Amino acid sequence: MTAFFLSFPFKMKALQQYGPVFEEEEIHKNKMLHLYRTKGAEAFSRENLEAHFTASAWITNPHTNEVLLIHHKKLNKWLQPGGHADGETDLEKVARKEANEETGLSNLLLVSDMPFDIDIHIIPENKGVPQHYHYDVRFAYFCSDKNDTQINHESNDFQWVNINQVEQLTKEPSLLRMVEKSKTILNGK
Repeated sequence: MTAFFLSFPFKMKALQQYGPVFEEEEIHKNKMLHLYRTKGAEAFSRENLEAHFTASAWITNPHTNEVLLIHHKKLNKWLQPGGHADGETDLEKVARKEANEETGLSNLLLVSDMPFDIDIHIIPENKGVPQHYHYDVRFAYFCSDKNDTQINHESNDFQWVNINQVEQLTKEPSLLRMVEKSKTILNGK
């Protein structure tokens, strides 16, 4: 099975090697690896109605200690940019593409080739698509060009939020987990 992982474009080995910082991430990691082992390429398609991989971008400005959040129309929540893999198995590529589409930002500096965070969350039924799970692999980026930020039709608004004030906008546990991780990165810059 190792040869299969090494040859697969998503570099599933990065997920295998990912060292969870929080206990819930270990559970997520095991479920993600199981989904990949049992579904293969199908795990990257939204046609897999039970669960599929998504990718997102945690974008911080290291000069201002701010993170970019968008207000998602369908979910009515403040979140990081991201979306469906739609068959693409290189999830960092998906995260970068989604960030560009949803924020207009193209000058993003990848912090690490390793995922920054992983999360599994439920997406409610919408327009005939049944409730399902997103297996979200998150990558961290630095961006200093925050004045170039725009939003597309999927969002109501965006905000560059001081990392210490994110909790005023959202109580989403996975976002607060990324805030804690970001404080370590930003303080170590």
